[in-house]
Amino acid sequence: MRSNLVANQQGLPTESEIASSHTALLAMTVVYLPLLYSIARGVAMKWVTGIISGIGDQAMKIFKTDHFVLPLPDGHRFPVSKYALLRQRVEAASLVPPEDLIDAPAARDEEIARAHTAEYLRRVQNGELTEKELRRIGFPWSPQMVERSRRSSGATIAAARAALAEGAQRAVNLAGGTHHAFADHGEGYCVFNDAAIAARAVQAEGLAQRVVIIDCDVHQGNGTAKIFEHDPSVFTFSIHGAKNFPFHKETSDLDVALIDGADDATYLAALREALPVVLDRAQADLAIYLAGADPYFDDAFGRMKLTKPGLLKRDRFVLESCRAVSLPVAITMAGGYAKHPEDVADIHFQTVKLAAEMKWDRNRASDA
Repeated sequence: MRSNLVANQQGLPTESEIASSHTALLAMTVVYLPLLYSIARGVAMKWVTGIISGIGDQAMKIFKTDHFVLPLPDGHRFPVSKYALLRQRVEAASLVPPEDLIDAPAARDEEIARAHTAEYLRRVQNGELTEKELRRIGFPWSPQMVERSRRSSGATIAAARAALAEGAQRAVNLAGGTHHAFADHGEGYCVFNDAAIAARAVQAEGLAQRVVIIDCDVHQGNGTAKIFEHDPSVFTFSIHGAKNFPFHKETSDLDVALIDGADDATYLAALREALPVVLDRAQADLAIYLAGADPYFDDAFGRMKLTKPGLLKRDRFVLESCRAVSLPVAITMAGGYAKHPEDVADIHFQTVKLAAEMKWDRNRASDA
């Protein structure tokens, strides 16, 4: 009693007040400690899960080349405007952060020379191709043509490296797919073979031992097939029109030739049968996917009848098949010659958008 009096006189808490406070604190601890533990555990789990899910789900990198302009005469049939249209669509949709939409580097001589002869490279660089050779390519020679071709190949090299980087799993070149270029000549709007150059680059750098090239352009990848005909480390697959350009076909590791007028169902059935075989035989460390827009029904050179939804199903099947076996993918746009360039940009854009939105958890990811 005296201690309480003294405490009250000095303005201090009494023994009974202290005891009461301790009792209240103990009661609050009993009530709230499990709740606090649950909250802390949830925060920790989210943090750990975020780290784990972040592995294999880094932002996709996209490489652009459209500002390296290819000068063409008025009325030329090659739809060079599609590249700027596509890049504008990608920017407007904010598919990746601005820092991940990157100017493509130029492929260096030593990189190009792994897939092309030194003589051909020298003659392209110096403007020494004959008129016949230039007609076969389809472009007039200019320094800008050379630079553009180097950048297109450099973009596929960069995309391959980015796809193989820890956690990325996929990357995109907004151009590329120049599969008609042979080691010693170009043809069919193709100067340098970007897929071949990129495959040899990542092998030389020790990033991949085996590469599979999945060519879904409507025209056979004849240059790619020829370059790798004696190289078992690169598996070449082409699904294309049987009677379409090139009229003399080379022999890929697996060719699927479709009739004129093939529609969504015909094309997808053939692809679903072939691709699992391709991936099993290739046993690759990297896929390079040529996502051609030219099987589209309104393509000037396509001779097939696929729709935009059908082409999206194609892309989804290819990318999901690669993802299922944890196979990184470098994606290139390849051909597209629809009457309206906006249609080509639409088809290419849906490919890029799909790749950007897919989650690539190395264990097994689901779509966003």
